[in-house]
Amino acid sequence: MKAAHRPAASGTSVSAGGPPRIPQIDALKGFALLGICVVNAPVLAGAWDLTSGPDTTATDRTVAWLVTALFTTKFYLIFSFLFGYSFVLQEAAADRDGIRFARRHGRRFLGLFLIGLAHAALLYPGDILMTYAVLSLALFAARRLEARTALRMAALLVVFLTAVFLTVGVTVLWLDDPGRVTESAAATARRIAAYRGGPLSVVHANITAYHETLGSAIVYAVHLLAAALAGLAAGRRGLLKAPGASRARTSAVHRRLLLTGLLVGLPGGVLTAMCTHGPLDDRFYYLGQAVDILTAPALAAAYAAALLLILRGRHGRRIARTLAPAGRMSLSNYLLQSGVLAFVFTGYGFGLYGTVGPAVLTGACVALWSVQLALSARLVVFTRYGPAELLLRRLTLGRTVLQAARATGRPTYPDTDGEGAKGPSSVPWRRDG
Repeated sequence: MKAAHRPAASGTSVSAGGPPRIPQIDALKGFALLGICVVNAPVLAGAWDLTSGPDTTATDRTVAWLVTALFTTKFYLIFSFLFGYSFVLQEAAADRDGIRFARRHGRRFLGLFLIGLAHAALLYPGDILMTYAVLSLALFAARRLEARTALRMAALLVVFLTAVFLTVGVTVLWLDDPGRVTESAAATARRIAAYRGGPLSVVHANITAYHETLGSAIVYAVHLLAAALAGLAAGRRGLLKAPGASRARTSAVHRRLLLTGLLVGLPGGVLTAMCTHGPLDDRFYYLGQAVDILTAPALAAAYAAALLLILRGRHGRRIARTLAPAGRMSLSNYLLQSGVLAFVFTGYGFGLYGTVGPAVLTGACVALWSVQLALSARLVVFTRYGPAELLLRRLTLGRTVLQAARATGRPTYPDTDGEGAKGPSSVPWRRDG
């Protein structure tokens, strides 16, 4: 029997037996997948090797500059914010269903960490899933914080990390030393050969790269934690599901976020790109990173606010129908992006590592994202979960709980996109088969 569902305020949809789903969250995730792909692809393809030297084209240099200014850091912060927001929804769903949240959350942490570990070793050494798994433990420890306190902690973390990079940057300038450890030509050649080699060579190169960048990943995890805490505070306030009576006020808030974010974030992104790709030299790199840490949250907020305003407009429902299915399966789509790029650029497939510059690669990312949107829209008609979401759900819930849920027809917790338990037809444009 199909579950009846009723309309809910602010674009949410309510299914029988489950809490409301928030399409804005899925749409934001679907939108952010493009930025993630654009930022990850140059690493997976070895495209950054083609942004310096006498053979670098002006187009590749310009695109690399724009990717750093407009994309790098911003979209991971959007996902981290939504990760924190969804934590609140998971906890609320556990309370409603009378489920021990700590045990389920621990299993979810382990499942996400294991998926990330496999992703890092097999496909992409810059994996973010293991970081999110660890952040989930930090959020669990901070779950009793009030919204205001969580927001203050987020701000303090950003200021602290900015101060660290600012100190390093000033020291580098004072010593008149570039500071950055650059890879030698021989090491670059070995890395390119490894990624063009067979599957075992690719895995070894991924493990080596992950080990070399683990320290910086830990440092930048502080930035992601700040965004997750801001999401936790927003979840406590229910900012993405305000009642219809406050639509005008909410839109005004989004406009202010958009304007302020652009005024702060765009100059910060430009300065970061200048310190990374010129005209400023390598001595200014860490100062550029300090600026990025401080201003990237503003530009990320501006992007999110712009999309939320668009979703409230005349074509908002159609845009949501386009973006939300991919966002609902964001874990599967994130892994799919890595899989496709690894097949094209490493020894798993065509072995084109280090041969395609940022300009062509960015266009390919837009094409891949467009295919993912279309594929997810088709898939969501027949299933509520993507393949990776199903795997994480099994690891989180266990076979016994899933079998009991199927036998009783009751929804299970948590849904793998972090939005709690849901019954059938929880997405307003989904057709049950």
